Amino acid sequence: MASRTAAVKRETRETNIRLELNIEGAGKDDIATGIRIFDHLLAQVARHGLFDITVSASGDDQHHLVEDVGICLGQAFAQALGERRGITRMADVTVPMDDALVNVAVDIGGRGYTVLDLPFSDNDMAGFATDLIRHFLQALAAEGRLNLHARALYGANDHHKAEALFKALGRALDKATQLDTRISGELPSTKNYLEG
Repeated sequence: MASRTAAVKRETRETNIRLELNIEGAGKDDIATGIRIFDHLLAQVARHGLFDITVSASGDDQHHLVEDVGICLGQAFAQALGERRGITRMADVTVPMDDALVNVAVDIGGRGYTVLDLPFSDNDMAGFATDLIRHFLQALAAEGRLNLHARALYGANDHHKAEALFKALGRALDKATQLDTRISGELPSTKNYLEG
């Protein structure tokens, strides 16, 4: 089996990002974006998706940084998955965290698309604008060429909703990227073709 790893660099006038991804990881992370709550959320994807993720990022503001990390993580998934032969492709996961319940569904079918129903109340996020989560997810889906549907079913605390969301994202991506031995080497599509 080919190594399912990727390294992405992104240098713009606004951000400087280095990101490494190992899909066959153990849930280890080394993440430093300068935004502690964002580092914490990204660590949930690594831990609960059993991916090894390393991120070193700096930028001129939170908006550009968060969006560009989403771009890089999406590109890393696309690169690491290659032709996507033999993957399970689709998965959905629902995760509770105290008062919050969040569902994430993904289809790594080669087309980037997001549907997000994430009502936040702008509370308890340590100065982190919750709208940045939407930007991150849209960038991830576009560059990763995957459908991403996420819905916060309920919850009062934004931190709990966000953390459940990133845990569910990690677990859904883990399930969808798993190799299915029943279709070893085949594309998971009736078209025998995936976009991208």
